[in-house]
Amino acid sequence: MTVTDVGTRNKAAAGRLPGAWGLGLQRGALEIKQFFRQRDQVVFTFAFPIVFLFLFASIFSDDVRGAGITASQLYVPAMMAAGIMSTSFQSLGISIAIERDEKALRRLRGTPMPPAAYFLGKIWLVLVTGLMETVVLLVVGTTLYDVDLPSDAGKWFDFGWIFVLGLTACALLGIAISSVPKSGRSASSVVVLPFLVLQFISGVYIAIDTIPDWMLNIGALFPLKWMCQGLRGVFLPDSAQILEQTGTWEFGRIALVLGAWCVGGLLLCLLTFRWKNRRDG
Repeated sequence: MTVTDVGTRNKAAAGRLPGAWGLGLQRGALEIKQFFRQRDQVVFTFAFPIVFLFLFASIFSDDVRGAGITASQLYVPAMMAAGIMSTSFQSLGISIAIERDEKALRRLRGTPMPPAAYFLGKIWLVLVTGLMETVVLLVVGTTLYDVDLPSDAGKWFDFGWIFVLGLTACALLGIAISSVPKSGRSASSVVVLPFLVLQFISGVYIAIDTIPDWMLNIGALFPLKWMCQGLRGVFLPDSAQILEQTGTWEFGRIALVLGAWCVGGLLLCLLTFRWKNRRDG
């Protein structure tokens, strides 16, 4: 067999490899299978916002003056937004940092798999888990706390783009922040702290009208505050708009901010993502 024959055979084999999209689908199926095999991770990921929703909605259940809703209903869309960020930003930020520390990323980079397939696999994972988390919280909210589902298609359309833009922005930020921890052991501390702070200043745990304006203004720089506001606009009556800073749902501004974070998150990923740990150069 000549060198020319070997080269021709290698090119033919490379030509038979699936494309990035096909490999991304296979990678996504693998990521989802691995996620559900870790039962403790599944339980804590899905139970965290549900437990907090139950606690806050049970403690603060009185009517909200002048808004036509109860405090329990106010927590449902906020916890849905936090759940979306938990399954994307927090989950990716920690898991990718651990994979990098265990040199799994470096081994994947050494395979013929296109880098895009790895990220497509992560996107499929957060899409499936984020959608499941949202559905579970919606079922809890409608059955236990009298949250009404939207009756017109326009509200469902608003829910669709808020979910897609919010999930995409948070997933990209999760990939970007995964480069910050120096090791897999410190990943949880580095990622959870900013997520926890954002939940307090974005109206997840505390009603918007009781948070100081300067805190709300800081929270407004990040996607979570706008995801909470958008989902309140979808699942709460218009009478609850008076609780917002401007007294309106501001769907147009929500789309602009979340869209800007999708672009900004992508740029941060391109600038900061590393396949190797810092110790490996």
